[in-house]
Amino acid sequence: MPRANEPQINYVAEEFTPEERDILRPYFTNLDGPVFALVNLPEVVKGALFARYSRSSKSLRRLFLDEFVGELDTAGDTTVDATVGLERAEALYDRVFFEYGDDSVAQLGGVHLACEQASNILTKILEWGRLMSYLEQSTRYIPYDSRLGGRYRYHRDPDILASNLGARYVAGMDELFSTYSELAAAMTEYFRALHPKGEGDSDFVHRQAVRAKAFDSVRGILPAAALSNVGIYGSGQAYEALLVRMRASSLPEAVNYAELMLSELRKVVPSFLKRVDLPDRGVAHSAYLAECHSRMEAIAYEVLAEDNTVTPRGSDVELVDFDPEGELKVVAAMLYPHTDMSESAVLARVAQMSSEDRLAVMRSYVGDRSNRRHKPGRALERTAYRFDVLSDYGGFRDLQRHRMATVEWQPLGPHHGYERPAALADAGLADRFDAAMETSANLWEALAEQFPDRAAYAVSLAHRIRYVMQFNAREAMHLLELRSSVQGHPSYRAVAQRMHRLIEEEAGHRAIAAMMTFVDHSGEAELERIAAERKAEQRRDATGTS
Repeated sequence: MPRANEPQINYVAEEFTPEERDILRPYFTNLDGPVFALVNLPEVVKGALFARYSRSSKSLRRLFLDEFVGELDTAGDTTVDATVGLERAEALYDRVFFEYGDDSVAQLGGVHLACEQASNILTKILEWGRLMSYLEQSTRYIPYDSRLGGRYRYHRDPDILASNLGARYVAGMDELFSTYSELAAAMTEYFRALHPKGEGDSDFVHRQAVRAKAFDSVRGILPAAALSNVGIYGSGQAYEALLVRMRASSLPEAVNYAELMLSELRKVVPSFLKRVDLPDRGVAHSAYLAECHSRMEAIAYEVLAEDNTVTPRGSDVELVDFDPEGELKVVAAMLYPHTDMSESAVLARVAQMSSEDRLAVMRSYVGDRSNRRHKPGRALERTAYRFDVLSDYGGFRDLQRHRMATVEWQPLGPHHGYERPAALADAGLADRFDAAMETSANLWEALAEQFPDRAAYAVSLAHRIRYVMQFNAREAMHLLELRSSVQGHPSYRAVAQRMHRLIEEEAGHRAIAAMMTFVDHSGEAELERIAAERKAEQRRDATGTS
């Protein structure tokens, strides 16, 4: 029987041999739960482990055993304990952080935390904060037909399972995963025949590129309940803000994971998180957030009731706000650090300049960018763009992770329709895909009345969601060049390409758009990942890595 207030998580515990547990114990704060912290490891090892994590179907602890433990000296002191040294640090931070309220102190301690078997709804809550780093399992590399404990990998909410809808929920989810599995195999064969192995490509490179394209084409069938592993790195201050938000959530999964995370984080940075569950501090803050959310839901329903309907529009990406004088202000910001004039005086001078002179300033500022990682300075932050986007949830998942952008999204449901990749129709599988979307929509409808905050679990990633993205021109350069890359998923590539066109044509910021020289407007690639897989193999060959 679970203890009172103990989080109830349907977690499939991983089994380790006694010898493996002895190896793991000094480096992980627990060996049996879905949330744990990494300790007693060099930062470079933790970073590399999380990087590998996003490309592997293994749990983090299993990955550590299989691929990293051989690089560490584990033959030394086996009495290493995750709590060593915490008592003295706790006394210091109690005095500075808790008593005096110096929040900046909580930025000095960082923790790598793994959150495993989290639904795709929960991952968006985890990845909301700007001041943290995230790595999430990719649907492009991980086949979701593999099972955990003999069951498909989706979140099983205890309340839903105990309700009169429990059997229908499991049947609907199993049907979606079965369809995904069958279509993934069929599309792999389809793409393998359509794109034969190129001269000079190894079997491995070709197989990986084909698998990625096949997974891309069918990932839309997966429901938002599909489980993922997320690696997080953040300061104590960032974790405090995350936990306060999660404890205010109406989603039980988020509240349960918040308690698990708090428990594990207190094993590493206990003083940083003392305020989270104090009645007059974190608890009051969470209550405030929850109350504001409830009031806004009520008033939005009241004032928008007549207009709160789904209306089609011509474009899925709409530029809703920009500064017509944005380019003038950017040029002034470029010149400002190199003069002792006031900003208003610089702006007045720029307004009098010819367009050729302003372009000369911009060209000098940007310089010769040999690759997309060469970013100009912060002058490009002087102007911003706000877009309203309607895209499939799968594409939204990738775009939402851009922490510098302001992203707000509406509830996920099937009412905006869905995106079906053209390749599925070409392969003669459109009917199977459409049937899966109908299963998803019907399950959402069944859940919506009884479990309105959890009905989104049933919604497949191909269904569309509406969200707003706002970012400055510097972030636009990073986001649009990265997400329009030929290696990217066609879903978010189309959004990035459309945003770039709107900045150039509708905002009229042609010079700023021209700076983004690595935005790729080409069509869909034959095998998006083939070039990346070739480069990866070249690096493996150069380093002798298998």
